[in-house]
Amino acid sequence: MELAYYSDLAVRLVNSEEPSRGTDTLTSVEAVRALFGESQQARRTTDADVTRLRSVRARLRAVFEAAAGGDEVLAVDLLNALLIEFPVSPQISGHETRDEDGRPKWHMHIADYAANAGAGYAATASMGLAFHLTELGADRLGICEASPCRNAYLDTSTNRSRRYCSDRCATRANVAAYRARKRLDAERTAGAERDRRQDREPTGRTADTAQETSPAIDR
Repeated sequence: MELAYYSDLAVRLVNSEEPSRGTDTLTSVEAVRALFGESQQARRTTDADVTRLRSVRARLRAVFEAAAGGDEVLAVDLLNALLIEFPVSPQISGHETRDEDGRPKWHMHIADYAANAGAGYAATASMGLAFHLTELGADRLGICEASPCRNAYLDTSTNRSRRYCSDRCATRANVAAYRARKRLDAERTAGAERDRRQDREPTGRTADTAQETSPAIDR
């Protein structure tokens, strides 16, 4: 469904903060406007929207974390709470786009009648995420597994195999896993060598002791 593309707004908002790294880019009106992109709603942004969206961001992250943790009922409950608090008005749109015959290309559009820009963003992001969840499944909402990254992502792979928010994180995780395997192999090799030395040492001492304590034979 076309409305699912609004879910990217939720991802962008959640990932404006990286708790594990202690970074937060949502600190100004300009940062909020950057989240809106080319939307006309960006012009309505005020300082109050920074605080509003910080609160919504924490709640959306909780949705992703619940879904990534396998608790899809909790994820749905948290998302429903946002939908109730920030309602939207779907409308049919298409006057601005035409098909090859010149007829309108009708599609569903989320109309924004919110009292402020922050509430409008929250409503649109939550509705988009809800459509994504219901169309593709709660397990398509993920949290990056590459430490220390904890960015949110939407899994659109054909086999539901995505585990990282980006190719960069996937590469970093694969390199870390490779190095961990190499360290483990080295530790196992060193341990086996120590065991072999220990097995040889008692035999040598026993032979030496036996030679020293054997009575001399007079010829």
